[in-house]
Amino acid sequence: MDDVLQRARKVFDIEIRTLENLRDKLDENFVKAVDIIRNCKGKVITTGIGKSGHIAQKVASTLSSTGTPAHYLHPAEALHGDLGVIEAGDVVIAFSNSGESWEVISLLPYIKFLGVPLIAITNNPKSTLAKHSDVHINLYVEKEACPLDLAPTSSSTASLVLGDAIAMVLLELKGFTEKDFALRHPAGSLGRKLKTVGELCHTGDEVPIVKEDTPMREAIIEMTSKGFGATAVVDMEGKLVGIITDGDLRRFVNRGGKFDNSYAKDVMTRNPKTARMEELAAEALRRMEDYKITVLLVVDEEKKPIGIIHMHDILKVGIV
Repeated sequence: MDDVLQRARKVFDIEIRTLENLRDKLDENFVKAVDIIRNCKGKVITTGIGKSGHIAQKVASTLSSTGTPAHYLHPAEALHGDLGVIEAGDVVIAFSNSGESWEVISLLPYIKFLGVPLIAITNNPKSTLAKHSDVHINLYVEKEACPLDLAPTSSSTASLVLGDAIAMVLLELKGFTEKDFALRHPAGSLGRKLKTVGELCHTGDEVPIVKEDTPMREAIIEMTSKGFGATAVVDMEGKLVGIITDGDLRRFVNRGGKFDNSYAKDVMTRNPKTARMEELAAEALRRMEDYKITVLLVVDEEKKPIGIIHMHDILKVGIV
């Protein structure tokens, strides 16, 4: 067992050293590549064959999910009709450890014809691909982790991390947010966790609203008919000034209050906790738990209620 673990750790050590070496040698070519992609008016096309192709697919996926539209183009399929996916205004990122993969090299004439910027990521700055690129990023891989120094290991890891670095730098430069990420991941547990209040709250006629001078009997009818056990209370301008909940009704009665001669302003809790349409539902849920409440009124920039969200609306979609 010790021998197996020793061999495995050797692979880790070689690949870690490769990444440290690449990190320390990043230069202005990386900056140029990021700048080209950032200013791209079209989309990013990644390409590569074999292991490099798998890396190119993953990088395209990461770019697309973090605010940079990207598409993977299989170079062999490109030569049989799929070249049309590359359009003027796009950017091509070509991955090739040797820089001499003939399938990728065969795309050069078309890329040059369109005048599309080409970013080459190789381990050979003297390769055909590197020489014909607008920007070349050298991987500086000294040794594959393969004992035979043949199977792409260190080189594929370096390519993958370099692609991640490009995507993450672009994410920060573009001001990409959690909300932007949520829009691109609507399915699965990730999408559920990143749902916004606006996607789950009730709006329009479903929102219970009364004015400050609304008689309490009418306010109770509004609360009951809308089914949230609460109602927003607004002033003459329609701005939120309070909320009446079932708990407020009980407290009012315990104080000796009478509904027959009372108004909404007499029972309401002032300055209630609220939510915004664009915030994550998980944030709203945390606020409910912190203040031991079950509903939040959703307000706009003018503090006018435009929605209401119940704790059950959040829990039923499986956010937690």
